[in-house]
Amino acid sequence: MSARLDYRWHLRQVMATRGMFSTTDLLGPLSERGIKLSSSQVYRLVVERPERLSLKILMALLDILDCDMADLIEPVAAGSARKAKAAGVGEGIGTCGPGGRGSRRPTRDRAGSTTRRSGRDCRLRGDRGRPRPRT
Repeated sequence: MSARLDYRWHLRQVMATRGMFSTTDLLGPLSERGIKLSSSQVYRLVVERPERLSLKILMALLDILDCDMADLIEPVAAGSARKAKAAGVGEGIGTCGPGGRGSRRPTRDRAGSTTRRSGRDCRLRGDRGRPRPRT
């Protein structure tokens, strides 16, 4: 039986080590290499794990960031990627609290007391996971 493979995408971390903290920092260098992407496309490329990626864009990223493919893409066994996601590793924007969207897990506020938020409140507020100040 063959092993099932998955991958982790480390573009944001590699950008940070190169002093690039904004997704729009890639727009100019990509444009210089003949790749025209909108700011929302670049944002998704940095923040989310791409399912499909053109080799032209990949080569441009490697050139811009002066890194190897192993720095951007880490192969992992499919089971470990699922376990990491279930443990809350790599939760994206749009989650509310540590349990993800719609979670009813208790969270801690800044004072250290336990609170309970419903996922419905998070979605209606549109706060993208930022805790709302309690009064």
